[in-house]
Amino acid sequence: MSNAFTFSIKSINFDENYQPSDSTRITTNFANLARGTSRQENLRNTLKMIDKRFNSLAHWDNPTGDRYSVEVEIISVEMNMGAEGGDAIFPLIEILKTNIVDKKNNERIEGIVGNNFSSYVRDYDFSVLLPEHNNNKATFSTPDNFGELHGKLFKHFVNSSAYKANFSKPPVICISASSSKTYQRTENQHPILGVEYQQNEFSSTDQYFEKMGLQVRYFMPPGSAAPLAFYFQGDLLGHYTTLELISIISTMETFQKIYRPEIYNANSAAGKLYQPSLKNQDYSLTQIVYDREERSQLAVKQGKFTEEHFIKPYAKTLENWAANAAL
Repeated sequence: MSNAFTFSIKSINFDENYQPSDSTRITTNFANLARGTSRQENLRNTLKMIDKRFNSLAHWDNPTGDRYSVEVEIISVEMNMGAEGGDAIFPLIEILKTNIVDKKNNERIEGIVGNNFSSYVRDYDFSVLLPEHNNNKATFSTPDNFGELHGKLFKHFVNSSAYKANFSKPPVICISASSSKTYQRTENQHPILGVEYQQNEFSSTDQYFEKMGLQVRYFMPPGSAAPLAFYFQGDLLGHYTTLELISIISTMETFQKIYRPEIYNANSAAGKLYQPSLKNQDYSLTQIVYDREERSQLAVKQGKFTEEHFIKPYAKTLENWAANAAL
């Protein structure tokens, strides 16, 4: 039973001509930019921001600040439900794969897989299941087994033959630090990832990613306004090259500046004790145009879509699979 679900992987370039596929979550960082009248300008400006940030971090032997450019691929993962699920196919997750072009040496260097993390099941968990569980309750809590199905599906994918055939290293996910937690700066400093921050209590997102088999560390790279959360397996500092780490920082910090400018495009950097706040008024906007309120509303719609087309119709199949899946 645990091997009944299989995966197929598709790839499309994230460039100024990018058009989201029908199965892509339209609130996803990359897909949301490719909507409306400003779509091509949004995409072009985003790619320029990524390249500029990459070159600012990879500044050695790079006197003009334009030695490198970053190519971004959107990796779409579909899951086949197997015979018990009628061989139905569901768009499980989307992640990003970076590649680095070294124009000086005319070389294309493999980057990191992961970066962004887009998941319909996660939308369901956070936008449908969690609010329903806490409706009319005085104290916030999470349902029993919250995130366990999603975590097992993710680990099943990372351990699958499809993943191993396409990617040589485990994924690294990079997202915003939690606005509900306070982070303390440590004395530990990495030349690329920057100064490390720690906090005493996991956020609900940290706990959710832990069930996906990922641990977390928080770093504020040189020139950044706030720490980023890095979710990974194994040794983040030892398993990935300098350029790989720069590629994930430049890509994901760019998206955070666009979607969370109050935190990542703030006009002052995080101090020794830091709590991110979306209510901060001292920040700068990027040149990227999008509808923030619409993006929030669409997340709920995507969660409902998952409930109607995946969670409810295949409840028994998913329950049986999860009960037999390796932890």
